[in-house]
Amino acid sequence: MSDNAKAKGRKGSILIPLLLVVTLAACSVAGYAVWRMMNKTDGHAAPAKVEPPAAPVFFALDTFTVNLVNADNDPDRVLYVGFTLRLPDEATRLRMNDYLPEVRSRLLLLLSRQDALKLATEPGKQALVEEIKQALAPPLVKGQPAQVVSDVLFTAFILR
Repeated sequence: MSDNAKAKGRKGSILIPLLLVVTLAACSVAGYAVWRMMNKTDGHAAPAKVEPPAAPVFFALDTFTVNLVNADNDPDRVLYVGFTLRLPDEATRLRMNDYLPEVRSRLLLLLSRQDALKLATEPGKQALVEEIKQALAPPLVKGQPAQVVSDVLFTAFILR
C-alpha cells in the first residue's frame, strides 16, 4: 500500500470517533438546555398559595322616601333611594342589625337635609356616599367601636 492510502485510512478512522464525540456533546448540551427551560424557577421559591378574599358582607336597607331641600321650598321634591352597605366583617353587620332603628334615623336625618339640585349630578351622588359613611361611622352606643362602612351601593335612586 502506498503512503497516501495509509494516511487516508488513518484520517477516516480518526474522523468518525471525533464526529461521534462532537454529536454526543451537542446532544448533551441541547438536552440540558431543554431540561433547564422546563424546570425554570427564575430564582424565586415556589409561590405561596394565595388565600381567596373573604366573601363580602352586605347589609341591605329598606328604601327611604324623603322630602328634599330646594331653593323654591317646593314640597313635591322627593328622593326615593335604596342602598346596600358593604361592611368589613360580620360583627359590624350584626351590630348594625341590632341597632337598625338608630341606623335608619341617622340616614333619614341625613337624606332629608340634601339639596335636590346637587343630587341630580354624579359628584352630588358621590358626595352623598361619603356623607352616609361619615353619618354611620360614630359608635351606635357608648362603649362600642366605630362603624366602618367600606362602600355604599345604590339599589334605587329616584329624584322627583
